[in-house]
Amino acid sequence: MILFPAIDLKDGECVRLKLGDMARVTVFNDNPAAQAKSFEGQGFEYLHIVDLNGAFEGKPVNGAAVEAILGAITIPAQLGGGIRDLETIEMWLDKGIARVILGTVAVRNPELVIEACKKFPGKIAVGIDARDGKVAIEGWDELSELTAIDLAKKFEDAGVAAIIYTDIARDGILKGLNFPGTRALANAVSIPVIASGGLASMDDIVELVRPQNAALEGAISGRALYDGRLDPDEALALLSKNSDKTSA
Repeated sequence: MILFPAIDLKDGECVRLKLGDMARVTVFNDNPAAQAKSFEGQGFEYLHIVDLNGAFEGKPVNGAAVEAILGAITIPAQLGGGIRDLETIEMWLDKGIARVILGTVAVRNPELVIEACKKFPGKIAVGIDARDGKVAIEGWDELSELTAIDLAKKFEDAGVAAIIYTDIARDGILKGLNFPGTRALANAVSIPVIASGGLASMDDIVELVRPQNAALEGAISGRALYDGRLDPDEALALLSKNSDKTSA
């Protein structure tokens, strides 16, 4: 079970949004590379990065910040936001990103996701962001007609490494993870699922390690870490203890 600390990039800074609204932004660090290094120093083993500007513009925007992060850490990082073609996927993988997250293009052009999985095995994740049960695209600015499960099933046999499932109605407001919705998705497909959106406290970590959530690969935490509502040592210790139990 992996706890991914989130670095969301807007205009070169490390921020958090409320409910995916670019106008409701809080800047937590103007040095994303330093923030990434801090997360690594706290014991996190995998970083989650989103280029927010890129998600809206459909192309990488915060490339310099991402490269600075990669230069500051030794742990793997996954990246989403504005990645819409094979050339951009390959570019980021060549620069050291461990896993590329495809969101809008998974709805617009699922064949590209399938092709990317063949070309870069184990390196492609799909980001599924849902509002009111429907998948949102273009930086959460537009709702599609697909449900999260409908979209996930399109990639059941494609070789997708993971699905990052975000409940937009909870994102950035510390409402708690949507465990029922995330479990339903994880139980509907064989692809590992990562929970995102709303992780608020140790209560979420305690819930995460319950047997009924064993199908999940982990969860992403943003604001709770930045606000100090979630103690990294406590959270990672519980996850490690649970991992030791399940492997015994």
